[in-house]
Amino acid sequence: MRVLVSGASGFIGTELCAQLESTGHQVLRLVRHEPGDASQHRWDPDAGVIDGGLVASVDAIVNLSGASTGHLPWTPGYKKIILTSRVNATRTLAEAIARSLTPPIFLSGSAVGYYGDQPGVKLTEATAKGDGFLADVVAAWELAANIAAEHTRVVTFRTGLVVGAGGAFTPLQVLTRFGLGARIGSGTQHWPWISLHDEAAAIVHLLTSTLSGPVNLVAPGAVPAERVTTHLAEAMHRWHPWVVPELLIRVTLGEAGHILLLTSQDIVPTRLVADGFEFRDTTVEGAIDAFITG
Repeated sequence: MRVLVSGASGFIGTELCAQLESTGHQVLRLVRHEPGDASQHRWDPDAGVIDGGLVASVDAIVNLSGASTGHLPWTPGYKKIILTSRVNATRTLAEAIARSLTPPIFLSGSAVGYYGDQPGVKLTEATAKGDGFLADVVAAWELAANIAAEHTRVVTFRTGLVVGAGGAFTPLQVLTRFGLGARIGSGTQHWPWISLHDEAAAIVHLLTSTLSGPVNLVAPGAVPAERVTTHLAEAMHRWHPWVVPELLIRVTLGEAGHILLLTSQDIVPTRLVADGFEFRDTTVEGAIDAFITG
């Protein structure tokens, strides 16, 4: 397949493009700067500008665009960037697909933030939207993707904490390296996770699947946060002596701290498993060991 990828140079995008190319797909990359080679194609998502001929020439588009939620603090201005960077890019792609005479499949990034904080509840794709800033962002993000739904198959893949050397794991790894690994709050809040390898492999799987709509990209079995931070310290041969109180997180990081670190989500990849996808990394310990040891 000819696959057009936005956000191709990012943490997930780099792994995805490598897996696509290793399995025989041709990868084209959307960039905001002058193209450096024939695989790169310039677009301006904030202005809604993209080459319609390019869109018509590919079999699928994978959208990974969006400003990092890990950039702190979440000022009012940055919260606007989190929202608009996702919605503008997604709407630009979805509207181009809707205009195309040969509309490609559209796989658009999304997030488990859709479910909000729901401790003690098993969360599937059928679960209603939760509360909070990220839940509202994801709802708007998916709504933009579904502009294309009358014209092609659209999948909005809701990603959890991606375990790998980058992304949201970077600050955890840096703190642990300097002996500052810590239990975060009570440590009992459930973090939905997926290894970087399986995140990309699941997206590749969705290219040739018949699934549409929301799909949870998380490993089977969310785990307590303390299990993640404890094993990361063990794998890096570092101490894990500290506790970061919930009150301190709320006072110093505010809304972002609550949403990113304290929210509890026991999410199940119901549709992905039913569709026959097989995870390589089924324990968070194994996923951490895989990227720590290389």
